[in-house]
Amino acid sequence: METVYPQIVTSADMLKSTIQLEPLIEKLKSNHAKAVAITNSTLYGIMPFWHEMKKHHIHPVIGLTIHVQLDEKCVPLVLYAENDKGYENLLKISSSLETRELTELPKKWLHAYKEGIIAVYKGDKEFTRAAFMELYDLFRNTDLSIGIERTNGVKQNTEEEIIETSKQFSIPITVFHQSRYVQKEDAFAYEVLNAMDQSLKMTDRNRLKPTDDSYHVLAEKEWDDWFSDVPQWLENTKKMLERCQVQFDKQAHIMPKFPLPEQQNAKDYLRALCEEGLHGRLAEVTQQYKERLYYELQIINEMNYEDYFLIVQDFMKFAKRAGILTGPGRGSSASSLVAYSLFITDVDPLQYGLLFERFLNPERITMPDIDIDFADSRRMEVIRYVAEKYGKNYVSQIITFGTLSAKAAAREVARIFGFESSTLEAISSFIPNKNGITLKEAYEQSQKLREFIQTEEIRKKWFEVALALEGLPRNASTHAAGVVLSPIPLVDVVPIQMGHDDLFLTQWPMKEVEQVGLLKMDFLGLRNLTIIERILKIIHKNKSRSFSLDTIPMDDKLTFQLLQHGDTTGVFQLESAGMRQALKQIQPTKFEDIVAVNALYRPGPMDSIPLYAKRKLGQLPVAFEHPVLQPILQETYGIIVYQEQIMQIASQMAGFTFGEADLLRRAVSKKNRDILQKERTHFVQKAIQLGHSEQAASSVYDLIVRFADYGFPKSHAVAYSVISYQMAFLKAHFPVAFYCALLSTAIGNQDKINQLVMEMKQKGIPILPPSIFNSHSLFAVEDNGVRFGLQAIKGVSHAFTQKLLQLRRNGTRKWDDLFDLAADLSAVYFTRKNIEPLIKAGALDDFQEERSTLLATLDAAVKYAELVSPTEDTDLFEGNATHFGKSKYIRTEELPLMIKLQFEKEVLGQYFSEHPTVSKKKTMQQQVNNIWDVLQVARDGKVTVVGLIQDIKKIRTKKGESMAFVTIQDETGSISVTLFPDDYAKYNSLLEELAIIVVEGKSERRNGRTQIIGKLVSL
Repeated sequence: METVYPQIVTSADMLKSTIQLEPLIEKLKSNHAKAVAITNSTLYGIMPFWHEMKKHHIHPVIGLTIHVQLDEKCVPLVLYAENDKGYENLLKISSSLETRELTELPKKWLHAYKEGIIAVYKGDKEFTRAAFMELYDLFRNTDLSIGIERTNGVKQNTEEEIIETSKQFSIPITVFHQSRYVQKEDAFAYEVLNAMDQSLKMTDRNRLKPTDDSYHVLAEKEWDDWFSDVPQWLENTKKMLERCQVQFDKQAHIMPKFPLPEQQNAKDYLRALCEEGLHGRLAEVTQQYKERLYYELQIINEMNYEDYFLIVQDFMKFAKRAGILTGPGRGSSASSLVAYSLFITDVDPLQYGLLFERFLNPERITMPDIDIDFADSRRMEVIRYVAEKYGKNYVSQIITFGTLSAKAAAREVARIFGFESSTLEAISSFIPNKNGITLKEAYEQSQKLREFIQTEEIRKKWFEVALALEGLPRNASTHAAGVVLSPIPLVDVVPIQMGHDDLFLTQWPMKEVEQVGLLKMDFLGLRNLTIIERILKIIHKNKSRSFSLDTIPMDDKLTFQLLQHGDTTGVFQLESAGMRQALKQIQPTKFEDIVAVNALYRPGPMDSIPLYAKRKLGQLPVAFEHPVLQPILQETYGIIVYQEQIMQIASQMAGFTFGEADLLRRAVSKKNRDILQKERTHFVQKAIQLGHSEQAASSVYDLIVRFADYGFPKSHAVAYSVISYQMAFLKAHFPVAFYCALLSTAIGNQDKINQLVMEMKQKGIPILPPSIFNSHSLFAVEDNGVRFGLQAIKGVSHAFTQKLLQLRRNGTRKWDDLFDLAADLSAVYFTRKNIEPLIKAGALDDFQEERSTLLATLDAAVKYAELVSPTEDTDLFEGNATHFGKSKYIRTEELPLMIKLQFEKEVLGQYFSEHPTVSKKKTMQQQVNNIWDVLQVARDGKVTVVGLIQDIKKIRTKKGESMAFVTIQDETGSISVTLFPDDYAKYNSLLEELAIIVVEGKSERRNGRTQIIGKLVSL
């Protein structure tokens, strides 16, 4: 017999089910399932469900479980989409509930959306005739049935009344069973999930437990046994589900329309904008540019994508008007001259040999994909503009689902089991920190995890449950970039819910939104654009002459010197140690070198970097597999670096159109043997027709196959290298503004701040201490140096900083001492918690008192603030905070230097006063190396350094001998010193934290990091 399943709740209904599609389908197939309905409480997960069931020839039904507020009471209903109209109404019902965040649907809304829907009223213990009558009036008898559930085959008390009602009104009875896990033995894992949903532990008394333990997917025999006396009910259920026929097949693209001026069509309007824009871009529009522009426009017209380009250029125009920094381009869209003419991108594709077909291929119709980078701090302004222009009901952000990772599942289940917090920490450490690792892999790789599980029965149970819950959807959030735009109200095509900033959120993630044909656009926030924006603001504030990124020369000598030295801290994409090394090897002299290194610096292709460098520097000859390749590979010294080069080779050698060449590139990169052979024949035959030998054609084809995976989109590499170059230029020409902006962005990341400060000291850029009179909230340029920002002091609250700056802006008076400051700030803000970090940081040194004195006086000043803080009777001493007479400073001994420095390190993350190693170096006769200089030298060699011990890590060798890694620091940087067993035994008595030692030894570079092998240690 064929079985049907009227109520499957899948794991897409977050934390309400453990049912995932793969094991569900296995179970359904073994039960000879004919039809199956998804009945989640939202429309999450319906698309993958529908497509997977179709693939396995099981009839899918789209349902939704809701509560309806009737006149008499609130009742649960399951609604099924009988046809496409019913499905559209389900979209509206779910969207209505989720956008208003309602738990019950008003009866009148159900009445409005009932067309095409079959409703099942659950005949459970709470069945009432009055509620049934209301539903009967609402639906025709063919669109309403009563569902009867027999948990474990037990009849319900209400069955007789339901049978009577059914006969009286000719309403069919259907069988009912809710499935929330696949197998019976999954019941406990589901109970744990249910506790997670309630944010409770298993031991919590007020935990609502599942009403029964039979939420599994029933076997054929269970259906037959439980309802053996009423086979007609099973038949009614089957007929009901078979009536539900919704088609989800791929729809045409739902392309939004751009609002045009009167009597204008999109095709002519776009062409006019492009012609005008191109004349604005170029001094002279040559024939070559005209031909490329009209060729692109022709393809865009054939694909009916004019509106898309008009929409993008419009919001880009808004961003520029609003002074929001946008990226020069991203992905393949930088290869379009139309995009360049419309000021969507800032890369001239003809100048860099970028191919339009890499973006839009007339031989493979796909949606265009113009992703835009905005300064991340202002990205939402552009999205809001789009929502206002096209209407709130037509624009939405896209949902994304977070799943329970191995570590999250393990920790969460352990928490619900009531394990101690120390055990939770231990569990985390047992699971290797590897992206995407599964619990099964962790079990195989971690002996500690295996030992932990095997010691107690409860731990075995814990691991079983964690395995069962791993990978389940855990929470919903907003996709970082995706925005969807529709010409018709979104609820007609996709279910929506309330998002942030008064914008809607789709209930489906990216893939499913695109599957129904909606246009998705990526509005990406790029932190580096915010940094550039900040640098430009500082430059404009501190310079009389105006400066614009558009005017910077692409052959600037100072910029290339900076790149050749690998001086790229803070420079977009060029920061890593490996990338610096690559720059030093390649010695870039032209913009194209930066493009190449950005494209090559990936696993695999990076093996070609030394070859590129040697050929560029003339240390190796440039060789080409075939003369045809020379003009194509000349710029990359005979190495295939870009996907576009592969396309050009196929075009030149075998006469492929660029469209065909793009298809070849895609096909070859899939590494399917049949495709490779078929394409080889195709390529070689066409090459022979053009007069090439079979052997030459075959060897060039082999080259394409070898590099198909290595090739990087040149359009993306060029666009992103523009940002790299701009940042390098700003660093070379405006270093103070550059470091200032970078420091402000790094607040909260102490290692980054320390690295930047160290670099500034090396370059002789003054870094000024924090000051309550001169510091701003963030770092600021002052006297050609950078003043420390108050927010960068650990422990100082944002509210305090805002209040202090407000008082300074009002400028009522200059504070002469700590007590003036206390009076003006009042007891609300002048607290030990806020002021102590300021004293330790040296921000109150302006009062010309020792920090020890300020710390000793702090409690008296806090009391003074409480005494003079304004009360209800504030007129009494308005403007006269000294009415009660000030207290006196409690003067004390000056702080010892090391204590002072430790305080600075505590609140600023670094020593700010003169480093203790400086005075030590002054007393030494022998030549001493600065740690910074040791770190910069690539060659190994003898060194002598003076350092303050920051950290000592002792380990035992395989032979059981002790050795140590000692981190030492001077005023220029920090480095690791390795002391092998013999040397460690000699000098171990000198090793104490904060001791200053002299180390003689050998510098050694390993894995891009420099360390010192210590041979002689002294105090």
